[in-house]
Amino acid sequence: MEYTYLGRTGMKVSRLCLGTMNFGVSTDEKEAFRIMDEALDAGINFFDTANIYGWGENAGTTERLIGRWLAQGGQRRERVILATKAYEKMSDPLDGPNDEKGLSLYKIRRHLEGSLRRLQTDHVELFFMHHIDWRTPWEELWEALEGVVRQGKVDYIGSSNFAGWHLVKAQAAAKERKFMGLVVEQHIYSLLNRTPELEVLPAAQDLGLGVVAWSPLAGGVLGGNALNPQVSNRTAQQTAVIERHRASLEAFSALCRELGEKESNVALAWVLANPALTGPIIGPRTVEQLRDVLRAVEIKLDAATLQRLDEIFPGPGGPAPESYSW
Repeated sequence: MEYTYLGRTGMKVSRLCLGTMNFGVSTDEKEAFRIMDEALDAGINFFDTANIYGWGENAGTTERLIGRWLAQGGQRRERVILATKAYEKMSDPLDGPNDEKGLSLYKIRRHLEGSLRRLQTDHVELFFMHHIDWRTPWEELWEALEGVVRQGKVDYIGSSNFAGWHLVKAQAAAKERKFMGLVVEQHIYSLLNRTPELEVLPAAQDLGLGVVAWSPLAGGVLGGNALNPQVSNRTAQQTAVIERHRASLEAFSALCRELGEKESNVALAWVLANPALTGPIIGPRTVEQLRDVLRAVEIKLDAATLQRLDEIFPGPGGPAPESYSW
């Protein structure tokens, strides 16, 4: 496994981040435990979850599962850099009228405490704001987040689904408080979605923030089965994306055959090759899928291959404003 510093922090994380969104949903507890054990053995120390995983009335299911895995001991907790998130509704009747999306001080305090209970730990290394909160002012956000850091419940603060200007505004407000502020942004990014190259990635690099890519396989479309007509469990959204990008996906598959590598691993290696990226979040549903994806870290794409990928999946042409102006 390869490691890198998380943004401008002194903490190193694995280049692959283990996503747990499927745990307790499409992956049962026994298999999830096996995946986490094998991930640790393979050197993956960066685990990502969220309070909402499990979804709807089952929100919190994934955190509880991870908590039971950690409670087995064997230095599992000590070896893991654990990240969770808050923002979404948790369908908790005790929240009353505050059971809504957002990041008030009230909600951050309650929902972080809930996550810690479910995870069976007294702290997390990384706490993400799962989405920008348009309602709560930065004075309140940083009052809440700085507080949980000072209390030792959280080591670092991250954002997810922020625009570039949100990152700048967040850091300016943190600087006024003489607080470290954000250290990482978690953002959608893949060969099929390169829009973040316009604003988000340049802003993160300028501010010294790490960037972790979610959905690096574009919801599975870059996973290798996009062109297989026998796959019957596709969503309507996946089918629409495949049809819209069929020519590019065919060219991509041909390139991967030339390279002798799986489409999923080439797509992940492309993310890893970007100097703005800490790495991608992987979401294996089985141990076999985890074993397959470990190969991505070993693949080093040369300049000619990266150029061909640019031709197959054109990006926006670089950062704004030069990408669309002079």
